[in-house]
Amino acid sequence: MAPIDSSEIEAARAGWHYRGAHRPPFAISPQPGQESVWDYPRPPVCVPDRRHIQIYLGDRLVADSGAAVRVLETAGAPTFYLPPGDIDAGCLRPARGVSFCEWKGAARYWHVIAGADTVTAAAWAYPDAGGRFAAIAGYLAFYCAELDCRVDGERARPQSGGFYGGWVTDEIVGPFKGEPGTSGW
Repeated sequence: MAPIDSSEIEAARAGWHYRGAHRPPFAISPQPGQESVWDYPRPPVCVPDRRHIQIYLGDRLVADSGAAVRVLETAGAPTFYLPPGDIDAGCLRPARGVSFCEWKGAARYWHVIAGADTVTAAAWAYPDAGGRFAAIAGYLAFYCAELDCRVDGERARPQSGGFYGGWVTDEIVGPFKGEPGTSGW
């Protein structure tokens, strides 16, 4: 991977319109018991989450945790990171490729496997996350498009666009980045 030019990152950050300080007029107003992704901050934050998180591939329980960390960022559905000890390591195989987050650094990916079923590059981690993201260093997150990912029993839906790994549940409202017309967010 080519080195990231810090001046390019700073220039991109300077162009942000939304940083969680106020909801834009097009944001959905949350009802009691809901959160607006437009109230989440930018830069993002890590928040411990003790709800029951389960991830299945078919009938196989891949992960079962009560010690998740949610990463919350303006306009994005929360991403749940789970401690490695709460994940069935027999369901993971390293995948090729890396990506880079301006906050968390380089991500590594894993295929999720259960019997004859494989979901390619369905999990990722930031092994060297530091600073405000040290809480998720080595924790794994999962795309829920092809996995059954649950928060206290509610099946999460994937954040639109295929790139972001956020989990949409009934407790959050958007619109969410990744949906059509959101490329400027």
